[in-house]
Amino acid sequence: MSGNNATIAASSPAMPAPLALSTGAVEAIKWFALVVMVLDHANKYLYAALPFAFELGRLALPLFSFALAYNLARPGVIEGEAGRRVIVRLALFGAAATPAYMALGKLSWGWWPLNVMALFLVAAVVLRLVVQGGTTRRAMAAIVFVVAGSVVEFWWFGLGTIGAAWRYCKAPTWKNAAILAAALATLGLVNGNQWALAALPVAALIARIKVEIPRTGRFFYWFYPLHLSAIVVLTIIPITFTS
Repeated sequence: MSGNNATIAASSPAMPAPLALSTGAVEAIKWFALVVMVLDHANKYLYAALPFAFELGRLALPLFSFALAYNLARPGVIEGEAGRRVIVRLALFGAAATPAYMALGKLSWGWWPLNVMALFLVAAVVLRLVVQGGTTRRAMAAIVFVVAGSVVEFWWFGLGTIGAAWRYCKAPTWKNAAILAAALATLGLVNGNQWALAALPVAALIARIKVEIPRTGRFFYWFYPLHLSAIVVLTIIPITFTS
C-alpha cells in the first residue's frame, strides 16, 4: 500500500511554490497604488482636468487588490486569526471612510456603491469561507459574493480580480496568470478602458526592483478615510493661490 502511494505521489505533478516577494516590493506596490489613487481622487473631486489622472487611477484598485491578495495568500492567514483581524480592520476603516465618501457625492441614492474598503471586506469574507471549506460555508460564500457584490465598488468584477490575484499568489502558474489578466480585463466594463491591465507589468517591474521599504503597519488603512476627509474639506474650503 505504501509503495502504491509513493508511486502515485511521484507521478503527480508538483504543486508550484506560492509567490514570494520581498517586504520592500509589496510595500512599493502599495505606495505606487496610493499615489495613483490620490491623483485619481484629486482629479475626480477637485480638478477634473489633470492629464492622464483618470487612466493612471485605474491601476490603483488592481495594485491594492494584488497587495491584499498576496497577504491573504500566505499560509494559514485567510482561514486563521490573522484573516479574522484583516476582516475586522477592513470593516472598521471602511465604516470610518463612509461619511466622507458619501459627502463627496457622485453616488446613486446617496450611498451606492459602498467604498472600496467594503469591496476588500467582501472579498476577504468570501475567500475565508471558501478556504475554511464545507458545503455550508461555500454556499454562504456564493451568497455573499452575489448579494454583497452588488453593493460595493467595482461589483463582482472587483471581487473576481481579488480572487484571481489570490489564486495566482497561491500558485503562480501561467494558467493562473491568464485568469488574473482576464479578471483585470473585466474591470474595463466598469472603467470604460483597459488601463487596469497595465497593473500587471507595473507590479512585475516593481517586484523585480530591489527596494528596502519597511512595513508601515496600518498606515494604508488610516490613510483611506483620512484622505477622503481631507478632500471633503478642500471641496468646502477651496484653496486658491495668488501672486
